[in-house]
Amino acid sequence: MTFPVEPSDRDSQRPATPRRQRRYKRKSRARKGRNIAIVLVGILAVIALAGYGYVRYRYGQIKKLSVQNLTAPVSNQPMNILIVGSNSRAALNGKQASAFGTPQQVGGARSDVTMVLHIDPKTRSVSLVSIPRDLFMPIPGSSLSNRVDASLNAGPSQLVKTVEQDLGISISHYVELNFDTFQSIVQTLGGLDMYFPYPVRDAYSGLNVPNTGCHYLNGFQALAVVRARHLEYQTSSGQWIEDPLGDLSRIRRDHEFMRVLFAAVKAKGISNPLTLNSILSSVAPDLQVDSSFSLGDMISLASKFRSINPNTIPTATLPVALVNNYTYNGANYGDVVFPAQPQDQSVINQYLDVPPPLVKKGSFSISVLNGSGIAQQAAKISQQLTADGFSVASTGNAKILSKNVESIIYYKAGYLQQAELLRNSLSGSVIMGESSTLSQAPVELVAGTTLTVANSQATATTQAPSTTTTSAGSTPTTLVPVTLPATASVTPLQPWDPRACPAGSKVTPVG
Repeated sequence: MTFPVEPSDRDSQRPATPRRQRRYKRKSRARKGRNIAIVLVGILAVIALAGYGYVRYRYGQIKKLSVQNLTAPVSNQPMNILIVGSNSRAALNGKQASAFGTPQQVGGARSDVTMVLHIDPKTRSVSLVSIPRDLFMPIPGSSLSNRVDASLNAGPSQLVKTVEQDLGISISHYVELNFDTFQSIVQTLGGLDMYFPYPVRDAYSGLNVPNTGCHYLNGFQALAVVRARHLEYQTSSGQWIEDPLGDLSRIRRDHEFMRVLFAAVKAKGISNPLTLNSILSSVAPDLQVDSSFSLGDMISLASKFRSINPNTIPTATLPVALVNNYTYNGANYGDVVFPAQPQDQSVINQYLDVPPPLVKKGSFSISVLNGSGIAQQAAKISQQLTADGFSVASTGNAKILSKNVESIIYYKAGYLQQAELLRNSLSGSVIMGESSTLSQAPVELVAGTTLTVANSQATATTQAPSTTTTSAGSTPTTLVPVTLPATASVTPLQPWDPRACPAGSKVTPVG
């Protein structure tokens, strides 16, 4: 089975050529970053303050989706809500389509913004983890991998299944919003003020702030800020320098923008019933939630979290390893990001409160396959896992899909905890994926280009000679160098990043 390469991106459907690669660098795929979490928090605030009849009316305007694979929430227990910003053009009107493209020009849908909102009713605490849209992961129902944002092409159920199966994060509810509604919210608030320490621009998103200082942004300008994946800043010498981390830097800036937006909602919206009504009327028609997310659930959450300060909500981004111009299974995927263990699991455990697996190492069997072509890789990994307490049933070879390939732990349905236990004993670019075709053992490790068994000695690495950089934050005594340096889970604002205006600042329009 051949899984399409970003099927709704026109430039990704044709074989890679030097000319197309140059063209790809010049063209924008219009990835609109949306701060959907703030919309959800705002809606809960509105529900907490508005009358029941009015809320019921607005709730009726929200589109209900049939979403499979959700984990039923337990009363008064922690749960995760998957918050998605879709770039589907299907709902856009003529004016919007002229700015962002028609469904015929940009088909399908991708989850440009994918966040997991963790809510604990007992402690009344909230945390937020962003999943990079270019994270390369196994796609359920396929033998191949793709970017996580491509899962939304097959519908919300597929995206939920991908997050749950590949990352081990249970999802209880699903919330999706299209990007143009974001503009409407900012316009309803009368615009926003942000401070720009440096002149910045992004030819792809339309961002152009030629002067430093505190500037007023209308809805379109604010959208240009959160869309910016190719941001450039101007130094004091007049030189323009591009932020090197693209989408990861956009996530960092969007977290800050979220705080600015909520402060405006709190200052201008909650105290003004007319503004509240305008915000909710602009959001509700384009908001989509799973059909099990009832009005009663929303009211209950609103009553518990109405006083929470979004500025204190812990936020993080899954650490990843950057891979440029990635060729996989004969197709060019452009720039993607690989998972990074053990950093990823550390973030998931800390921010999403995921309990450790309850199974033991010797209670299930594992098969180990060589997916990299490195000589004797499967045999070496098998010996190390056996020494670490695992039961290895067989070894063999897998199809080599790339020169640089991540390690994948495939598992049968019902063996997620076993797969998680194995993953926790490995370091490098390691990801999971459920499979219905396993025959040798219920858990199968397809070893990639770089992989380390965490509890083995320094000779345990099966790293290819061509990739020798050290993973950020690794401990040499237990985790030998594994792959490209992993990004940080929490990155402070960089000197050129826009941010909240200092108190008392003079505000001027952009330009």
